[in-house]
Amino acid sequence: MALMTNEKCKVEDIEEVEPETKVESRGRETKLCSVRDLTPEERDRLSSERTLVSDFKQIKLEKEAQKNWDLFYKRNTTNFFKDRHWTTREFEELKACREFESQKLILLEAGCGVGNCIFPLLEDDLNIFVYACDFSPRAVDFVKENPLYCTERCCAFQCDLTRDDLMENVPEGSVDVVTLIFVLSAIHPDKMKLVLENISKVLKPGGVVLFRDYGMYDHAMLRFKSGNKLGENFYVRQDGTRSYFFSKEFLAKLFLEAGFDLVSNEYVLRETVNKKEGLCVPRVFLQSKFIRPAHPQSS
Repeated sequence: MALMTNEKCKVEDIEEVEPETKVESRGRETKLCSVRDLTPEERDRLSSERTLVSDFKQIKLEKEAQKNWDLFYKRNTTNFFKDRHWTTREFEELKACREFESQKLILLEAGCGVGNCIFPLLEDDLNIFVYACDFSPRAVDFVKENPLYCTERCCAFQCDLTRDDLMENVPEGSVDVVTLIFVLSAIHPDKMKLVLENISKVLKPGGVVLFRDYGMYDHAMLRFKSGNKLGENFYVRQDGTRSYFFSKEFLAKLFLEAGFDLVSNEYVLRETVNKKEGLCVPRVFLQSKFIRPAHPQSS
């Protein structure tokens, strides 16, 4: 497959597995400055999928989004995603975003799931306080049941980021860093800007959003069967949860319109081995950083 024709920017070792694609995930990652090339077969497959899920079913999926994620965590409990020990390696802001070494870092994990990101951070860094929220009440319960959960260092709460005001649980302008990792893709594209505007209210001027999510032409995008397409780059899984696949351009425009400044925005390519099927598949993520300006932008 023609995967490596783009300019190579950086290489790191990381693990991340997409729902419904449980495979051996070992190897190296390559950061790309542009979207990966498709094979002719992949282009034909994408161009042939024109039929969208009916409006009636799309409305139903939107209404039942919370229920579907709650059922996901009921089935999988805390056993599905691996702990994300790679975040401090990929996002130096989690260490460097302080004026002095003993300064407490205030973090918001928007879409915390069962805590696969926050608990490695709490173990690794004693000078950190984490606000953690998730759409699923069951996921929040799992966070609170974790032996590492301590109200002196963490505050977990249920929140629909598209509708519930974060300032009901997080003081305005109090957060140094927001992590938005494999979260925004689960939200309808029409509501993504609402999430960013909600986050912006609790982020300090000069505070940073650390983003990682599914990128254009990820293997998971190409393997959806007919009848699963909701819109451009937007699909529904068999369990009713949804996934959007981001282009650099779409993401940058989304954040800029919500009042953020762009710091970095790159595709990450990972070739993942599925030993059971004897396949090497291309995983594509988008990894980005955005800053809330210290001074509001003029219109």
